[in-house]
Amino acid sequence: MNYKIRSIRADEWAAAKELRLVALQDPVAHLAFLETYEAAKAQPDSFYQERAVGAAEGAEKAQQIIAEGPDGEWVGTLTVLLEEAGTVDWAGFAVERKQGHIVGVFVRPEVRGIGLTEVLFDAALEWAWGRGVERVRLIVHEDNERARRFYGKVGFVPTGVVVPFPGKADERELEMAFERP
Repeated sequence: MNYKIRSIRADEWAAAKELRLVALQDPVAHLAFLETYEAAKAQPDSFYQERAVGAAEGAEKAQQIIAEGPDGEWVGTLTVLLEEAGTVDWAGFAVERKQGHIVGVFVRPEVRGIGLTEVLFDAALEWAWGRGVERVRLIVHEDNERARRFYGKVGFVPTGVVVPFPGKADERELEMAFERP
């Protein structure tokens, strides 16, 4: 595999924006992301610049990790957010211990199945463990079978926490976590 796995740099916001817009056009984007393509496209460049600064190499509270192809094209990404004990998460749940939260997982369809997602997850876990977290979690839509199978394959297990899907009372998301070894 001739791909480079690394954290983004703050000045790479345009590439981060471009990959996000591609991700939001994926057939399962409505299950995987809490944002629509239209809403993301309407954001000003300053939004993506701030997002990149907050998750770039050296940032302390988040890290966006990418898979970069031999030609320099970004072909995959995920972001790890740090959640501190005693805070409340995006869904209104109390955070009981310091943990990582993986969001925004996407690999371009043409390179799926070659191990890039596993390597991105390895890098995410390594970054999170280096910040002293006790576990890393993610939230996955109950109908996103492909993602749920993958997360289980790399060691994430259901915790039993169920999160209502924003704006759709009849849909649920499930928390899965990987405890620190």
